[in-house]
Amino acid sequence: MCHSSPAVAANAEGEEIEVLEESTEVLPAARKRTCQWYLSEVPNKRTSPKALLAHSGQVAGLYDPESSGFISTERFRDLLEAHGSELDPHKLEVLLALADGNADGKICYQDFVNLMSNKRSNSFRRAILQGSRQLKSSSLREEVGLGLSQRLVRHVAYETLPREVDRKWYFDSYTYCPPPWLILAITIAEMVVFVYYGLQLDRWVLQVSSPSFLKSPLPYHPQRRAQAWRYLSYIFMHAGIEHLGLNMAMQLLVGVPLEMVHGAARIGLIYLCGVLAGSLAVSVADMTAPVVGSSGGVYALVSAHLANVVMNWSGMKCQFKLFRMAMALVCMSVEFGRAVWLRFYPPAFPPCPNPSFVAHLGGVVVGLTLGVVVLQNYEQRLQEQSLFWIFFCVYALFVFCGIFWNIFAYSLLDVKLPPAP
Repeated sequence: MCHSSPAVAANAEGEEIEVLEESTEVLPAARKRTCQWYLSEVPNKRTSPKALLAHSGQVAGLYDPESSGFISTERFRDLLEAHGSELDPHKLEVLLALADGNADGKICYQDFVNLMSNKRSNSFRRAILQGSRQLKSSSLREEVGLGLSQRLVRHVAYETLPREVDRKWYFDSYTYCPPPWLILAITIAEMVVFVYYGLQLDRWVLQVSSPSFLKSPLPYHPQRRAQAWRYLSYIFMHAGIEHLGLNMAMQLLVGVPLEMVHGAARIGLIYLCGVLAGSLAVSVADMTAPVVGSSGGVYALVSAHLANVVMNWSGMKCQFKLFRMAMALVCMSVEFGRAVWLRFYPPAFPPCPNPSFVAHLGGVVVGLTLGVVVLQNYEQRLQEQSLFWIFFCVYALFVFCGIFWNIFAYSLLDVKLPPAP
């Protein structure tokens, strides 16, 4: 919803922008210079906020002389017809859909500003999705003459986004800057740690059977639960190469494309919440067992992505999606089955049990709740989504209760813990 025009906002910043009366004639040359600057420079992230604010006020004066905060669709179409050639074709297509999707004959000016600055509001998305006009141009998949990097971006768009308008928007906006560094950095760190302990323990398969495995400062162990970093650092230790291999495959195949689309901050939030939920779930449901492996974070990402695919089944255009989803579920089941088998297999050094499998379940719960909300709101501000805050508050309550459980429950229940490593 728009409550004030950009001209009013400009005055609030100390800029004196004259509000033109509707009857005032604007010179065509001045109108052309202002609109050309706005269409060509606003998408440029290097444009200064002061310059953007000033020109926003000028455009508002030209196309919103009543200072109502809205532009008539007729004037909006005149702007597109006169200067649409200066926009990316996919962005022009979205603007035309926005113009035709407003039956009341007017467009919120702030939606237009958000679009040109690559910040789409909820009202803008609703105008596009509920528009009476269907996009008639060819789909992104039919475009030819693309380079290798462009084909990769297009492939990622079809792998992760359910709507054609979002796929085209992402294709036009993605620049590989920054690259998907987070998942790659975590994976490399896991490999380095595994190789280091493989050489130190002289064991590559079922490293957990080595008497020195749990002496590392990284795994979560109930006797070391006061060392808070272990609730996160356990992801860098794996039970063996079979454990690391399955986690790495799912982490890279799912995590990297998701990070390319949604960014490191959002994917990192899902991953980190899954990791923390995994260790806390073990400390509550399997109180005597240690935890190793990145399965909590991996299962949070994979389950969120698979749930997003199912919820948008008709819109997802990735190839062989049913077969690939079945393969993903098979990989998850194999990894989870391995973890369950290992947990109940006679430990090499009793009374200390083998690592728990409950972290997998904690990651799945995070992925199906908080993760789905994050992936469903591409390019939308999460802080404006009430469902995000509901799930986030529930998650924060779980973490808070988990902390208190770890402080008081072990002594109150008189749990017999295995000896410290």
